[in-house]
Parts: sequence; structure tokens; C-alpha cells
Amino acid sequence: MEAKMVVKVADSILSPLGLGSTENYNAVKSGRSALKRYEGKWGLAEPFVASCFDEDVLANIFDRSGLGEDYTRFEKMAIVATAHALGQKAIDVSGCDTKFIIASTKGNVHLLADTQKKHTDDDRLSLLTAARKIAKWFGNSTTPLVISNACVSGLYAQIEAMRILQAGRAETVVVIAADMLSPFIVSGFQAFKSVSDECCRPFDCERLGLNLGEAAACMVFQNKSKSEVGESDWVAVSSAVFNDAYHISHPSKSAEGSYRALTKVMEGIDPELISMVNLHGTATMFNDEMEAVALERAGLSNIPVNSLKGYLGHTLGAAGLLETLVTMSALEDGIVLGTRGFSELGVSRKINISAENRKAVGKRFIKLISGFGGCNAAMMYEMIG
Repeated sequence: MEAKMVVKVADSILSPLGLGSTENYNAVKSGRSALKRYEGKWGLAEPFVASCFDEDVLANIFDRSGLGEDYTRFEKMAIVATAHALGQKAIDVSGCDTKFIIASTKGNVHLLADTQKKHTDDDRLSLLTAARKIAKWFGNSTTPLVISNACVSGLYAQIEAMRILQAGRAETVVVIAADMLSPFIVSGFQAFKSVSDECCRPFDCERLGLNLGEAAACMVFQNKSKSEVGESDWVAVSSAVFNDAYHISHPSKSAEGSYRALTKVMEGIDPELISMVNLHGTATMFNDEMEAVALERAGLSNIPVNSLKGYLGHTLGAAGLLETLVTMSALEDGIVLGTRGFSELGVSRKINISAENRKAVGKRFIKLISGFGGCNAAMMYEMIG
């Protein structure tokens, strides 16, 4: 029997930069950022910079999609991104051989502030309830899988999709990652003193902290035999999840979890064959330093790297999926995207980073990400052909 490969067959992004992976990639390639400074937003005392949707634009997108008041803003974002992805290839996901995976760190937590008490019952706050509503919109009645594992959620969902297909538990897996911002979320990060009121500067010596963002993204996977894989298909090569349990919010100083994730996905692979590593790159003092240590320990100091946070901010559970898709588009275009906000190296280890777009060599990359609680994940993709 011919070996099967896990292949991306459709995708889309909904972000403040636009709808669709192509529209988002072109915006990033041109250097456009959705980050804006907000003062007094939601009554918060401290100013902050974030990537937030224009509510009028978003409402228009929702209206065109036929989504009514029965769906929350979070659920609508997820449905719009997924419908756009599925519409590209007219993929039927209603059958029992299709699995839905929904990744999010916060889901409908914003409903806690609903003074009208429209959505504050316990059931509506459940991520599983939201996931079922999202899957049901597409005619799928199977029980979806929910992944809420801090900031690695969007990447871990892709890893779980890969495992499900390799185990033969589904023919198609729809991965959706989404998060939205609210006063609760922003004030929580402000309490950590990790939010910057200036545009973020990943890996820069003047970095002051992260910028938050909101977005939804969708990637659809299927198994294909080698003979079915096209020249422009992206194939999931390897993946790893490690939890070093170092601290509830502080990354490991030795980068143990990230290092182990990197070395696992690189088993049997010459580092010179890796085109680039898309880093988490949150622009906090500790995250960026930890990732630089992980790269050095894994022997990847010379490989081109970047962070995309300067364009769309830290989109929480959506980051791992959104940034994977943007990186795929960039490598298809033969580019390693520049790290917006970077100027002078501000980590203790050498890394190959640039503020400018650069020519890419090859089409194999690693997506690396970390999150609260010591969770770390990495995944390698390659374009066949």
C-alpha cells in the first residue's frame, strides 16, 4: 500500500489586515501593520497598542455571511474564516469522516462582561458549546475536539490533526484557531506588565513588550498518497510538543522545552535543508531570549528566522495557525519576511534575523511557539515539488 502524507488542501485567514490568506500575506509583504495605539479603549486606564478589527468592517463581513445574533463575535470570526477556506475547493465537511478541531485560549470569555445577561449562562461560556455550534454551521454533527493550551493552541491543533490522519481516524480534519480581544484579556496582560504602549520590536535591544491582536484562521488537512501530492502542496513532515513545566508564566532560561521540540522535529534532517524558522517572537524580554537560546542549542543560529508579531500582534490561540499560513505564502513567493520593528539585536545569542524581506532558499520551514505553563511546540512543513 502506498504511504500517505498529511497535506494542506485549503486555508484562510480573517484578520484586521483582511480576509483570505493571500490578502493577509500581501499586506504583510508590503510592510503594512494592523497595530494601532489605543487610549481609554474599553475604559482601561493604561494605553496599549493592539491589532483590533474595525467593527463596521467586521459587521459587514458577518452580515454578508448570514450570521445572526445566535452566534457570538468569536463564533462568527471562526465561521467566516472557515467558510472562506472551504469555499476555495468546494470541500464537503458534513460527513462523519471529517473531524473539526477548534483552538482558542479565551473563546467566549468576553461574555462574562455582558451586562444584558444575554449569553452569560455556563453553557455559552463553554468552548465545547462554541465548537459544536461552529461545526454544526457546516453541517457536521460529530463531536469536535477543543484545544485550549495557552499560546501553543493553534499549532498544537495542527499537530493533533496530523496525528488523527496518520492514525486513520478521519479522512479530513478542519483546524480552526481564533481569539478576540476584550477588556478582561488586555487588562490581564497589563497586570503582567508585558504589554507595550508602543509598536512591538521582536528581538530588538529596545523591545518593551508585546502587542495583542485578534484573528481567526482555518487550515484543512487530508491524507494523500505520494502520487496524489501536487507540486504546490504543503506536507506536514514532523511535529513535537514538550512541556518543561518551568514556571506558570516565565519561560525556561535554558529553553529546555523549545530546544527539545526543535530537536525532535529535526531528527534525521540536515539543518542546512531548513529554509527558515518562524519564531513566536512576542517582543518580551524573556520569550525572545529563550527562543534565541533554543536556536543556539539546536544548532540553528545561522538559519534565517523571523517574527510576525509586528504586523498582527500576538493573536493568542490563533497565532500558531495564522503565522504558519503567512509563512507558507511567503516561501511560495520565495521570501523570508522581515521582522517589523527589529533594528539591533537584543538577545544574548546570535540569530539570523532581519527587518527586511529576504530571498528564501528552499521550501521547508519550522514553526516554533511557546506559551504559559511551560508549553512548547514545533512543527515542520515542506512544499513538495
